[in-house]
Amino acid sequence: MKILVLNCGSSSIKYKLFDMDSNKVIAKGGVEKLGLPGSFLELKLPNGEKVLLEKEMPEHTAGVEFILENLVHPVHGAIKSLNEIDAVGHRIVHGGEHFNKSVLLDQKMLEVIESCNDLAPLHNPANLKGVAAISKTMPNVPQVGVFDTAFHQTMPDYAYLYAIPYELYKKYGIRRYGFHGTSHRYVSKRVCEYLGIKPEGTKIITCHIGNGASIAAVKDGKCIDTSMGLTPLEGCIMGTRSGDIDPGAITYIMDKEGLDTQGISNLLNKKSGMLGVSGVSSDMREIEDAIAAGNQQCVLAEKMYFYRIRKYIGAYAAAMGGVDIIVFAGGVGENQWNSREFSCEGLEFLGVKIDKEFNRTIWRSTLREAVVSTSDSKVKVVVIPTDEELMIATDTMDILKQL
Repeated sequence: MKILVLNCGSSSIKYKLFDMDSNKVIAKGGVEKLGLPGSFLELKLPNGEKVLLEKEMPEHTAGVEFILENLVHPVHGAIKSLNEIDAVGHRIVHGGEHFNKSVLLDQKMLEVIESCNDLAPLHNPANLKGVAAISKTMPNVPQVGVFDTAFHQTMPDYAYLYAIPYELYKKYGIRRYGFHGTSHRYVSKRVCEYLGIKPEGTKIITCHIGNGASIAAVKDGKCIDTSMGLTPLEGCIMGTRSGDIDPGAITYIMDKEGLDTQGISNLLNKKSGMLGVSGVSSDMREIEDAIAAGNQQCVLAEKMYFYRIRKYIGAYAAAMGGVDIIVFAGGVGENQWNSREFSCEGLEFLGVKIDKEFNRTIWRSTLREAVVSTSDSKVKVVVIPTDEELMIATDTMDILKQL
């Protein structure tokens, strides 16, 4: 069974083609600068070689068609015919309160997803364009929606509600939804498999730390709290997003800077976070280079970054009445040793002990999954590379088998 996974953004389309029988990725790549001058498709061949193909792609249908065209390309294609693709799985960012699991996409489901567009105006419309593009080019292929918000639908009401007039929640659905749910679901499940334990009776804190970052408290295999809220802006400090901020500071900035709602949204989502504090970059690698060169503003930004993560870990240990496992995933969580060491500093009172020497060398090795805490640590600290695309492909396969 072959399943194509699509992740459509406003100006990009990432894809992976899975052969589920062999559990292998047989093709992957992505379209960048969609709808902009100089758009291109970059694909990665099985031997690791990258191929860059430039083509003007004004919108998502053209992008998807170019991806499909190259999947069957006689030189660098992975399959001989599009008929080999059994289904397409889509990342859908926001499902509101309507979806607590992945679903087969039909017209009714698409209308429900569209009703959530106001909650994710930058993401959901782009996700739906990907679905429409496949419907046009491969009309008979089943499509499945996998939601970023679904895993967090097990949060109790006292955790997801804001302390605003209750009628605003009833009228507009204003509440905490959380994101990166597919990643949190994957790593919380995978870490139990890796350690040979059952999710039941286990308290796990999953840290998805990348340019976007969120943390989740997972008890008995179910999410009970997560750091992102109505939008992906709440919670940790991120590459360009502020994370938690006093709402009074927002209105104060708007008055002082003469900003409207779009202006303050742009400031908090695109000009804040590590970029805003460091004044250098949103990329942790570039910030690390600046720190090495003695940039004290970057030192401050990094201290703030890890301090916020550490606060959430402590809060979620309190929310669950303890913690058994802390998992690090995402581009920064997987690849930067200091993200784990510095985020766990001061958590010795919880029984957290990092094996600093091993933790500092693992990122240079080929070892992908590893326990980086000491053997006598009461809490296991584990690196589990996330694989959201595999989770989407697996959900798609499971739904396809039920048809």
